[in-house]
Amino acid sequence: MTLSSAIPIFRIFDVALAKDFYLDFLGFTLEWEHRFEADLPLYAQIRRDALCLHLSEHYGDASPGATVFIPVANIAVLHAELIARQHPRCRPAIEEVDWGRLMQISDPFGNRLRFCELHP
Repeated sequence: MTLSSAIPIFRIFDVALAKDFYLDFLGFTLEWEHRFEADLPLYAQIRRDALCLHLSEHYGDASPGATVFIPVANIAVLHAELIARQHPRCRPAIEEVDWGRLMQISDPFGNRLRFCELHP
């Protein structure tokens, strides 16, 4: 038996806001999206490098306000990229913590992405 990486599910409430934030601002790509019918909730998979996330409008799939911890190499490069995009609701900062350099970003639905460059 082999365990694979977990895929976090974030609850979203507005597809346009989610795509603006995750695709346009954070630089993820949309791998696929699914609806049982055209007027039913969206379930989608997005990816950036090795990081895969699921976004869901489905009630009960996830609770808003979740946090995912994301190890990252060279957090300064990611920070500079995001600051250059000038998102109107997000100006992330890097903070020094005992275990590394941390940049926390909240999505429009209260979910948090905690990017961290760990100390060696």
